[in-house]
Amino acid sequence: MQRLLDAAAGGRRLAGEDLQRLFDQASLHALGAAAHGVRCRLNPVAEATYIIDRNINYTNVCVYRCKFCAFYRRPEDADAYVLPFEAIARKVEETVAAGGTGILLQGGVHPALRIDFYEGLLRQLKAAFPGVHLHAFSAPEVWYIAKVERLPLPEVIARLRAAGLESIPGGGAEVLEDETRTRIWSRAKASTSQWLEVHREAHRQGMRTTATMMFGVGEPHAARVEHFLRLRELQDETGGFTAFIPWTFQEENTALAGEVPVSGGFDYLRTLAISRLALDNVRHVQGSWVTQGSKIGQLSLFFGADDLGSIMLEENVVAAAGTRNHMTREEMERIIADAGFVPRQRRTLYEPT
Repeated sequence: MQRLLDAAAGGRRLAGEDLQRLFDQASLHALGAAAHGVRCRLNPVAEATYIIDRNINYTNVCVYRCKFCAFYRRPEDADAYVLPFEAIARKVEETVAAGGTGILLQGGVHPALRIDFYEGLLRQLKAAFPGVHLHAFSAPEVWYIAKVERLPLPEVIARLRAAGLESIPGGGAEVLEDETRTRIWSRAKASTSQWLEVHREAHRQGMRTTATMMFGVGEPHAARVEHFLRLRELQDETGGFTAFIPWTFQEENTALAGEVPVSGGFDYLRTLAISRLALDNVRHVQGSWVTQGSKIGQLSLFFGADDLGSIMLEENVVAAAGTRNHMTREEMERIIADAGFVPRQRRTLYEPT
């Protein structure tokens, strides 16, 4: 086992059976040490990065109604909404005033919204805030636009890009293994191959995207291994992923509450470390203090993460599932510094501010 971990830390690519063996047999401390070795080989050893941005959910209406989601609403629900541009613009203004450089714009998949809504929103935001990076619309949103408009996926992405879209977030990945995905959905959603195809096409058109994984929904470790391998294969092909961002399922207020074992800090750190060892062609891995809290977030910097993501001026999806962790810029820099790293603010594509 130690020879396997040393080889991975030194740059050897791990096969699927190697990754399964790590899940089954490796100790947490040994995994952390090897993952930290990869992190130090791929990124400046002294630094850990973060970003100031905001998650703006332009609508909470969603056709999919996933069992793991506490955020979605039906169109007829009293608290269903679509934010007007003026409300979104105020949120962006507040973000810029706080030193923010980008926004993450995602929603539910609203059945009544068409491509002109998304193009108009992007154009208005880019005209009003030309220096703000627009990281927007997950793969299920993009796939649904193409479906309802009966347009080729490349055309949809090209039109959104022309309107101001600069990169695509990795939301909607959950676990990229279709048996697991089907079990945690209420309705058919973007399959593994469809999720990958949205990101592949974005990469073809010169856009960068992020890769994510929400795990701990009762899936076997083999499903997590398949997730890593599918991402690594696409990254070999395109090189378009900037970072990998894993987090654990939060069960409160969801249809899966009480149905699957809760994934805690131990499982989170093991999976984070193995992801760092598996994704040898993705430079950055982000720690999830949002779901795990600041202490585990800080510890993630020694289990493969080189980045702690956003200070989260706003976050609604995880909060709807009962997890409400908050962070100031000062606290973010303190926990990075207390871990022995130099904090550095970055922009969405990991370029310096």
